Amino acid sequence: MGARTCFYPTRLHVELFKLRSMKVLNIVLFLLLSAFTSVHAQSIPLVYDKENTGSHFPTPILPELSKLPDVNLLPNPFMWSDGSGCIAGFNDWSRRRAEIGHEIQHYEIGEKPTVAPENLRAKLENDTLSVIITINGAQLTLKASITYPEGNGPFPAIIGIGKGSGSLPPELFTQRDIAQITFDFTQVMAHTQQRGKEPINKLYPEHTEMGAYAAWPWGISRIIDGLEIVKDESRIDLKHLAVSGCSFAGKMALFAGAFDERIALTIAQEPGGGGAAAWRVSETLGEVETLGRTSHAWFKESMFMFKDKNVVKLPFDHHELCAMIAPRALLVLGNPDYKWLADESGYISCQAARKVWEHFDIADRMGFSFIAGHGHCILPQSQYPEVEAFIDKFLLGKDVNTTVMKAPLFEKVDYSRWIDW
Repeated sequence: MGARTCFYPTRLHVELFKLRSMKVLNIVLFLLLSAFTSVHAQSIPLVYDKENTGSHFPTPILPELSKLPDVNLLPNPFMWSDGSGCIAGFNDWSRRRAEIGHEIQHYEIGEKPTVAPENLRAKLENDTLSVIITINGAQLTLKASITYPEGNGPFPAIIGIGKGSGSLPPELFTQRDIAQITFDFTQVMAHTQQRGKEPINKLYPEHTEMGAYAAWPWGISRIIDGLEIVKDESRIDLKHLAVSGCSFAGKMALFAGAFDERIALTIAQEPGGGGAAAWRVSETLGEVETLGRTSHAWFKESMFMFKDKNVVKLPFDHHELCAMIAPRALLVLGNPDYKWLADESGYISCQAARKVWEHFDIADRMGFSFIAGHGHCILPQSQYPEVEAFIDKFLLGKDVNTTVMKAPLFEKVDYSRWIDW
């Protein structure tokens, strides 16, 4: 696999060098570098107009279990899959995130099928979007109700899983004139699927191994396709779309954001194991949602060959699932009161994932908040400010502070021992 360590000089390194030597030249160099990185960060897109900008890159080598090396710490998100070295900069990120995406689909969730434009139709009637997908003569229709603010728009929108705002308080969006789009995931696959017998299998009968976290994000992407088709009448601002859900739907939101680059903001609420939490770390925490304990319906059956001690053979982990959302915005919300969620693992994974945003000098686009003292999937008042800030900045374009790294119960956790890159 080659060396796993890559060193990237950051502005922090330059500043430390400046403090050691106050020579004028060093100060000038620091200021020039700061100016350059600031301009560079401003040039990095907040969202894209394609589902997958890296679809043209080749599939990396995907070894079978017996040929995968043990990687005991969190894998390096900057390193090419073949171990030949690390990405040189942001221009390489699209290809690297495509590699991670291939690995996750191959080993964990199954293929998320692509759909050609000619296989799609959409219409908007009585504020309900209907998307008709036709594959090889088979047809599936997805419907999503849209709740609009008053006015002509176009309006930013949140795609809420199960309800218009997911499990987030709807007033956070209604007070800001943000439309709410409800995604009914059962139209694609049931919560506990019967393999090969779900609605999506009408289109893809050969994809019987598909996990729900390939199927459900596929459905969310088709809703976005439909919005693009009816864009002249939908009153939706397609450059400012968010997705959110909680618990199993928090995982769903995370996978949806990772695998569709048209989503500007992902808010993953209490996603637990199989979401933001890293499988490797969770394996060390006791009675939490580990790879071996999660739902078989949500993932490929073959993923479970990585359970228990074999978890170290996974060529990726979920800090890289989170990192696939970069350079777009991600907010992860946790609830340490519920041990099953493995939030200590989620905290470590978020700290590791955030290194990607930090490296590209866009750390304000990734935040996390692990706050106890409230019910499952009930946003406490103490977490309102960070959610409001991310909504204001990434859906409304306001200049607000989105530096959020809250985890008071995990302040003494040494997350750095999981990172050797």
